[in-house]
Amino acid sequence: MVTRKALATNQERRFLAFVEGDEHFHRYRDAIYILLNTGLRISEFCGLTVEDLDFKNGSIRVNKQLQRTSNMRYYIERPKTESGIRYVPMTQAVTECFRSILAQRLKPSSEPVVDGVSGFLFLDKNEMPRVALHWEKYFHHAIEKHNRIYKDELPKITPHVCRHTFCSKMARRGMNPAKLKCIMGHSDINVTFNTYTHLDFDDVREDMLKIGCKGRSTL
Repeated sequence: MVTRKALATNQERRFLAFVEGDEHFHRYRDAIYILLNTGLRISEFCGLTVEDLDFKNGSIRVNKQLQRTSNMRYYIERPKTESGIRYVPMTQAVTECFRSILAQRLKPSSEPVVDGVSGFLFLDKNEMPRVALHWEKYFHHAIEKHNRIYKDELPKITPHVCRHTFCSKMARRGMNPAKLKCIMGHSDINVTFNTYTHLDFDDVREDMLKIGCKGRSTL
């Protein structure tokens, strides 16, 4: 079993605060916030288009992943199972992030089209859709800069860590397992709990004290 490392609440806050206040990395703050608060796979996030955002109903349609091969060929990958096709709810804060992203999106001279899909939210300097590698580099450089400046270093943070962090956060707050499985797009609920959630002793103890007997049993 692969052990996934989620961020502690204070680490998540510190990372967002650093990105927001940095003169260079602040441009990625909205995207990072979305990844930390939707649980989207980075390839799903890269595959999002303008039409996937339903502000009226507050939902994100997830039905594809944007991929790029080593020889720079872009292609769309569709979910292999029904669980991979889903609608992820948007909180008010996530909605505001998406609106900000759309407001700042530069209209390209010609919209790139990948396997019939267009309207991607993020384009690179060549007016092609940004892929996972772009975001992995942004995260890497942001953490590298943070740890050069501050003595209290942050751990390695990647888009995948954001996904794990979201799942753990929702589990910690008591979200119904079946609902969490649906949001994450897992085909097996065991994946949701065994791979992506990170509950420590304090989390378990807190819930035990809430639901347990306050006094000695009289059995």
